[in-house]
Amino acid sequence: MKTRSKVQRAVAGLAVLLALFGCGGGSDPAREGPNTSNTADISEGVQPDDAAVKLLPQSYKDKGELTVAMDLHYPPTTFLADDNVTPIGLNPDMARLIAKKLGLKLKFENTAFDTIIPGLDGGRYDFTATTMSPTPERLNVLDMIDYFNGGVSVAVSEGNPLKISNDDMCGRSIAVTKGSNAQLKHLPNVSEWTCTSKGKPAINGVTLPNIQEALTQLSSKRVDGVFYDTVSLVWADQQQPSTFTILTPQVDTRSDHVVAIALKKGSPLTPALQKATQSVLDSPEYKKSLANWGLETGAITEAKLN
Repeated sequence: MKTRSKVQRAVAGLAVLLALFGCGGGSDPAREGPNTSNTADISEGVQPDDAAVKLLPQSYKDKGELTVAMDLHYPPTTFLADDNVTPIGLNPDMARLIAKKLGLKLKFENTAFDTIIPGLDGGRYDFTATTMSPTPERLNVLDMIDYFNGGVSVAVSEGNPLKISNDDMCGRSIAVTKGSNAQLKHLPNVSEWTCTSKGKPAINGVTLPNIQEALTQLSSKRVDGVFYDTVSLVWADQQQPSTFTILTPQVDTRSDHVVAIALKKGSPLTPALQKATQSVLDSPEYKKSLANWGLETGAITEAKLN
């Protein structure tokens, strides 16, 4: 590994930010991530699923379009291609495939993660596929259909100079993203299990608007770590090698990490969307999308309605 200068380290935060937006890549070809300039539509040629279409309410057939809400700042599951226009990643792939299975066009709405649920509840969006996990609170207002299984990890400064571990983040400033399960559930639980229940200081959760800001603050040493989805942290590491270290194994949060498509609770669209999602999970395009984004280990087989 080459030793980087102080100047190089000073701009590491900016390099991570650019890389996450798909505007830069690692210098080691063996570690480069998927091609962020590829804007090909994975749903091209996919035919409607008759069983799913039969469940579609007439109002949606008449409209001919679905609106999907996404926060397009979370590679490799949900972000913009190099053209800064085209949504790419697993979640845009899923949304396009679902729409095709229903014989409908698709409209993307790029919005902040913590505004998606109010938007679904208020009828501004039909559904979301944005790496959102089912929780009791969300299930009070949403119907949620499983489509992927992931995990969470901690990223620290390169080489882990503070010797942070999954079991000892007590008193450390650990960044989480606003509205995420990491902020609302996982980090508070880990803090209780590993710190406060043992008489140690709690983990200081630092809530930030998105993962780019979190990694930038880690590079500038304004936070000690970033607690976030493993797949996104691995992606960032591939895009900008030797910028930070991802702790292994993944953090044990005593819960699974399934993620689900979500729509307003009791929506007449739910049965059709569940059937369409199951059709996607059964398709070769689902496996192709996972492989494109390096997410094969997160494949599931059942589009369960939570």
